[in-house]
Amino acid sequence: MSQHCAPSTVTLSPLGILDSDFPDKFGVPRQPGLAPSARATLRLLSPYDDPLAVRGLDAFSHLWLTFVFHQSPERWSALVRPPRLGGNRRVGVFASRSTHRPNRLGLSLVELLGVDTRDGVRLHLAGADLVSGTPVLDIKPYLPWAEARPEAHAGFAPEAPRRLPVHLTHAAETALARREDAASLRRLIEEVLSQDPRPAYRHDDEARRYGVRLRDLDIHFRVATAPDGASTLEVLDILPA
Repeated sequence: MSQHCAPSTVTLSPLGILDSDFPDKFGVPRQPGLAPSARATLRLLSPYDDPLAVRGLDAFSHLWLTFVFHQSPERWSALVRPPRLGGNRRVGVFASRSTHRPNRLGLSLVELLGVDTRDGVRLHLAGADLVSGTPVLDIKPYLPWAEARPEAHAGFAPEAPRRLPVHLTHAAETALARREDAASLRRLIEEVLSQDPRPAYRHDDEARRYGVRLRDLDIHFRVATAPDGASTLEVLDILPA
């Protein structure tokens, strides 16, 4: 009886490169859809930039993107520390959605805003949790009747993460008011920072400043304590990157 052996290696070629509101890894939402105001454009590469390849795609509202965590190290570990567990408990890499995984493959569900075929192919997207420059390996339409399972169990992440209130200082409000994209930028800042992008293992320190890059800006923020004792994220300034 003959045996069919799987190939020892598989070669994959990116079909497109993504440009997003997130120039750096820090601050990228940890799951898709948590920052619906985040915008991205997927530019298909030759020979995949044939308009025939996306015929009918605009009939779907959401897409699956298979991509490479290109900024993650190639090494991987059998155990990882998910942020949802505070960064100090370990689970198996295949029981997580960690970026530090074999083959560095990721899967993201994004909203399709439009398909532009006037010069090659560009897909305009919303809610992407991907850093600029991400290589995309495949695109598939999302089928809610087949792939939405509200009764499914979600292990150690049974619900969306808790969100913190976000407050902008006068300096940040002044800088924001100068922007033509002030409204969408405010929504993006609030959606990203409310998820508390700080490392899970950090110690709360009101004197420590953090910075996250969004679009062409550096957003400086810190954690603060409200009069009722609750934590809030305070945007200190908004500066050109």
